[in-house]
Amino acid sequence: MTDDQLLDAVLDLARRAGEAILEVYRSDFAVAAKEDRSPLTEADLRAHRVIVAGLSALTPALPVLSEESAAAPYDVRAGWSRYWLVDPLDGTREFVKRNGEFTVNIALIGGHAPVLGVVYAPALEVAYAGGAGLGAFKEAGGTRSPIRVATPAASPLRVVGSRSHAGESLGRFLAGLGAHALVSMGSSLKLCLVAEGAADVYPRLGPTSEWDTAAAQAVVEGAGGAVTDTAGGPLRYNAKADLLNPHFLVFGDRARDWTRYL
Repeated sequence: MTDDQLLDAVLDLARRAGEAILEVYRSDFAVAAKEDRSPLTEADLRAHRVIVAGLSALTPALPVLSEESAAAPYDVRAGWSRYWLVDPLDGTREFVKRNGEFTVNIALIGGHAPVLGVVYAPALEVAYAGGAGLGAFKEAGGTRSPIRVATPAASPLRVVGSRSHAGESLGRFLAGLGAHALVSMGSSLKLCLVAEGAADVYPRLGPTSEWDTAAAQAVVEGAGGAVTDTAGGPLRYNAKADLLNPHFLVFGDRARDWTRYL
């Protein structure tokens, strides 16, 4: 199966997970708290089960690392050359608020980098998919359209920020930019706004995990953009014992030095 075919198969799987999520979304669901105090719902768990079963059938030889499963020890993970990285429900806070800004994230990782990824927002019925070398597309209303980052960046700059995680670091970054327009958005949809050229930069100057970013990073890179740490290096996956990302920047215009605003 080619990577293009795999991308379509994963998109179908993300839609199936989205159906499971919406069944809970339309009900009077309960919210529990994980050890890190982040919220957990039955929707997270149902989507996890759908995705893990689907990926295991699709590519039986590849491991699956999901936010909702126990992470394999690093001495085991370090031997993985290719694996699936999944956030069954990214933006659970947005799910709980019922604002629709939550996603299913499924990425294929190879060589510590995203190979391809799918981001599906079931409540919005919008999907983004792509990967470096594969291009990127958005699917909405039954129509699939190629997407591309905005180059050069707009003036004033369009900045996308977290709806639930804004903080002082973002404020300092925005002050350095000068004139700008700020768009608030939840989940990995923030990266996708950059990928489709609706925003110029997304500075994430707070904690995230690898499953939060991998799928959308693949889309951004397929659309011609970049996701880097604050030193300008690429985000790497499964390269250390913990699964936390460094602070990072997502942008479309590669000719601009975005790190100078930090």
